Amino acid sequence: MSKEIQIPAGRATLDGNLTVIDQAKGLVLFAHGSGSSRHSPRNQFVARTLNEGRLATLLFDLLTPEEESIDLYTREHRFDIGLLAERLVYATKWAKQQKQIADLKIGYFGSSTGGAAALVAAAELPDEIGAVVSRGGRPDLAGEALPNVKAPTLLIVGGEDHVVIELNEQARAQMKCEVKIDIVPGATHLFEEPGALETVAKLASDWFVNRLA
Repeated sequence: MSKEIQIPAGRATLDGNLTVIDQAKGLVLFAHGSGSSRHSPRNQFVARTLNEGRLATLLFDLLTPEEESIDLYTREHRFDIGLLAERLVYATKWAKQQKQIADLKIGYFGSSTGGAAALVAAAELPDEIGAVVSRGGRPDLAGEALPNVKAPTLLIVGGEDHVVIELNEQARAQMKCEVKIDIVPGATHLFEEPGALETVAKLASDWFVNRLA
């Protein structure tokens, strides 16, 4: 069952889509990265795979429409990891107040700069977040938060995304929790190659089901 929701986040209100599953094994919040939104076909594809694995999902826009239109020109918000992480924390607290999903363990699925935001938010909420998955993410941008992350973290990177592989390895070296890097052979940054996104979705679903259930 999917429904449109609104999340109060300080002075902002964020639009989202919540999909609730009967007897769900957990709830996954999506933190998309630069220039993307809850309508991203890639994230929606991953969300459907998670739903099939009996995970509830919350896709929401980390930026308001006004911020989004400014960001298109200046790109100032997509790299504001502090702002994105703060929005994710607001969404997490909102989810904890919704009767249908309040008891579910929470995971974060972050893409691109959203991967860093997910790790910063997970470090801020160590008791709330049970797992993190980053897709083609920039965990290096989480900086000082990295050693404070407690949630088991899966970093998925395309085999052809050489610079990002290196940045993920640098981030892993700073983390003290369970961390795994999965490299998808032949995939580039957006996982647009045939079968690449299916692989990402399967890896993420298994990680969340095993860690949140």
